[in-house]
Amino acid sequence: MKKSLYSLALAAIATTTVILLSCAAPSEAPPSAGFQSSAVKITKALIPEGRFGRNGTRDMRPRYITIHSTQNFGNGADARTHARLLQRGGLTSRNNSLGYLTWHFTVDAGSVYQSLPTNEQGQHADYEGNGNQQSVGIEMCEHRGNSRSATVDRTARLTAELMRRYNIPASRVVPHQHWQRIRFSDGKDLGHKNCPHFLMTNGQPGAKWQAFIELVESYL
Repeated sequence: MKKSLYSLALAAIATTTVILLSCAAPSEAPPSAGFQSSAVKITKALIPEGRFGRNGTRDMRPRYITIHSTQNFGNGADARTHARLLQRGGLTSRNNSLGYLTWHFTVDAGSVYQSLPTNEQGQHADYEGNGNQQSVGIEMCEHRGNSRSATVDRTARLTAELMRRYNIPASRVVPHQHWQRIRFSDGKDLGHKNCPHFLMTNGQPGAKWQAFIELVESYL
C-alpha cells in the first residue's frame, strides 16, 4: 500500500451492515453443496458502480483467494477507513489498466468491509494476470492498536466462507507473494511481493503460512 495511506481522512459515507459475501448479482456463482454461513458479519461499502475502480467493470468467477496485508501502520487505518478510501477513489495508480487500486474485502480485529462484489475483478495482485482476473482479494489491517491475531482469525473465517461458496480448495488460497507482477503500463517485471509480510518466511510461504492455511481449514 502507498505511504499516503498513513494520513487517511475519514469521510461521511453511509454503509450498511449485512451478513453477505457478495451483492448477489445474477451472475454470481451459486453456493457449493453443503454451504453454511459461519455468521461472519460483513459491512458492505461498495465502490460506486461506474466510478473509480469500478469504471471498467470486468466479470469474474472466483477460482482463487489472495491474502494481503496493508502495511499501513498509521493510527485509524482500520477496515472502515480503507473501505471509505476506496469508495472515494483515494488510491490511484498510473500503472494498472483502470487507474485505481481495488480489492474485495478489508479485515481488522473487529470488522470486515466489502468494497467490490465477488463477481468483479479487482486490481490488487498482478495487473492483468490471474491474480486479478480470477481471485478475491482480502487485505488484513496492521494499524496501531489492532490485534494481529484477531485479524488473522477473522480473515481465516472469511476465507473459509469464500472457499465453501465458490468451491475453492486450500491449494488456491494464496498469499500476494504467489503472483508474479508484470506491470501493465510498461510490461516491467516487478517480481513477487513479500506480502502478507508477517505470514511469509524470508519472503516465501513457509511454516507461518501453513499455520494460517490450517487455521482456515479448521473453519471449514
